[in-house]
Amino acid sequence: MTRSLDDSLGWVETGTTLVRDALARLDEDGFTGPSALPGWRRKHVAAHLAANAEAIGNLLHWAATGERTPMYSSPEQRSTDIEAGSRRTGAELRAWFDESAARLTASMDGLTGEQWEAEVVTAQGRTVPASETPWMRAREVMVHAVDLDTGVTFADLPTDFLGVLGDDVVAKRSGAGTGPAVKVLATDHAVSWTVDGSGDQVTVSGSLAEVVAWLAGRAATVTTDEGTPAPVLPAWL
Repeated sequence: MTRSLDDSLGWVETGTTLVRDALARLDEDGFTGPSALPGWRRKHVAAHLAANAEAIGNLLHWAATGERTPMYSSPEQRSTDIEAGSRRTGAELRAWFDESAARLTASMDGLTGEQWEAEVVTAQGRTVPASETPWMRAREVMVHAVDLDTGVTFADLPTDFLGVLGDDVVAKRSGAGTGPAVKVLATDHAVSWTVDGSGDQVTVSGSLAEVVAWLAGRAATVTTDEGTPAPVLPAWL
């Protein structure tokens, strides 16, 4: 499925709202509760999302000014920021998320067409046009809105976003080739994917929301043709 810059910008807004609303429902005890990610409390997820907005903002500054500003100053900074942020109060994390998200939106709104085409380098070392950064952010806020485990599920995410996310995850998994070979069928939409991997190809199916959740390594109700649980996939990112 194709995506435009406007699509990605819209998904950033939708995902940001989902996260903001989820954080607003949490009291301090809720913030300290477990997220859907192993080893992370909700505070870790909130801190990651706030720090990620600042990191992507660095790339937008790079695109706007030509000044090389990497997402992080070192490979360790991301983990350090998350761990330090997880020690903040829930109110502080809500404020940090809101402020960093607002600054990011302002930076995106301020780029010209030419600046969107400027090349930047992601934390993974990929050289991409700045127009790729809204998709990077949309993926973070949408998926982690679910990971906060406050009631948002993949079924609450826009259908067009799910299709593009599925394409993205399948391309990465097929490129790595470290998992099983799988044919993925969505039972409620005319969507299917083939994941390159090892062994005989297995066909798995479920609703679009469930198969994309499974592809992204999240808990999901997805079964094989024989009715057995879908195989466990290696880490996506």
